[in-house]
Amino acid sequence: MQLLSLSKTQLTSLIGKLMGKDPQTQAQITDYDIWRRKFLQKRLRLGLRVAFCAFLSFIILQLRNFLVRPEHFRPLALTVHLAVEVTLSICLLFLRTPQGRNSPGWVLLAFCWSMTIIPSFILTTANHSLEPDILGWPLAFFGMATLIPVRWWLHLLSQLGVFAYYFGMQLVLGKPAVMPAPWLNQALLYLFLFWICFICNLSVYLYERLQKAEFKARRQMEIAYEQLAVEQAQSERLLLNVLPRSIADRLKQSTTTTLAEQFPEASVLFADIVGFTQLSTRIPPTEMVELLNQIFSLFDQLAEKHDLEKIKTIGDAYLVVAGLPIPRTDHARAIADMALDMQKALAEFNIVAGQDFRIRIGINTGPVVAGVIGLKKFIYDLWGDTVNIASRMESHGLPDCIQVTSEVYELLKEEYIFQERGVISVKGRGEMTTYLMLGKR
Repeated sequence: MQLLSLSKTQLTSLIGKLMGKDPQTQAQITDYDIWRRKFLQKRLRLGLRVAFCAFLSFIILQLRNFLVRPEHFRPLALTVHLAVEVTLSICLLFLRTPQGRNSPGWVLLAFCWSMTIIPSFILTTANHSLEPDILGWPLAFFGMATLIPVRWWLHLLSQLGVFAYYFGMQLVLGKPAVMPAPWLNQALLYLFLFWICFICNLSVYLYERLQKAEFKARRQMEIAYEQLAVEQAQSERLLLNVLPRSIADRLKQSTTTTLAEQFPEASVLFADIVGFTQLSTRIPPTEMVELLNQIFSLFDQLAEKHDLEKIKTIGDAYLVVAGLPIPRTDHARAIADMALDMQKALAEFNIVAGQDFRIRIGINTGPVVAGVIGLKKFIYDLWGDTVNIASRMESHGLPDCIQVTSEVYELLKEEYIFQERGVISVKGRGEMTTYLMLGKR
């Protein structure tokens, strides 16, 4: 049972191994064999239905002759057509079973021999003479080559089975076959059947080569599309690591690279590792960068937790904002929670890593301009006095403290605990009253 369905696959695989073909090529061959088997099953169902309808029409013709024109009624022909219909029905039912789906080659052989050998056998048994069916056989061969153009060697095997029956019956009967026409002799019959089979098998072979090339091209296109989709997903992930999704979508659709807009309310946080420059002189650079990466990775997780937008890192400074690119009313509360969590995360990191890092944090709230400018190495950045003051709150702050402006204090004084630091001199702004945020109420 497995010979007809697996032998060519095994032979192709063996040849591929001897020729040193790569695994991908073998996988493509396997894909094609699976596709071809499904194609054969589908075409067999179509061919069997067409043949069933064809012989049903002959049965209807004989029944019509029996009722209307009795002189043209042929009981033997009706018997032949009924027998063929039964065998075609069996083939169609067998093709629906798991065994039939796994071995469609056997169904193809049974299909061909049902239309060729069974009618000849019934006629030979009834007339006690052998006569080649020069109408039925070529019609069956051409019909199967047209409807089931796959596995030419199976078509050849089915034709050889018909000829084996023909010559075998001659030996059984002990006499040559009767020619159906006076002008037809054995040599002409053999030549006629040879060219019919040659044309049928050649057409199936050429169609199958075209089919295989088309499948290979389609498969390569599918692989290319899959690779393109993977690369696009990777590019999308890289782009979203640099830009917010809404800005990335706008940038992909925009004809200009200048995408900046003003936000009337946003909260900006600057954080800086205290004494990082001095510390880096005592620790190897690679080790220092690794420690900084671990700290900023923790901050990134917190930014994602609080749904904030990380803008960038500058050396040992960390910049994050709330309220853009999608505005939100609780931007000050979200940035305050972020600051408190950053202090807690750094304290836990020091315990685990055995370090003594300290951090200064500065927060301000107000209008900002955010967007993307330039032609290369895009970055989503912030501009405005609010950003500058937030930077000053950090640089003029105290280690392990969160320094905020009076604007932040007014927004959060009911929910968070503050300590007034007093008036300090801020570079570029003069004297400002600032506050230290101690925690949540």
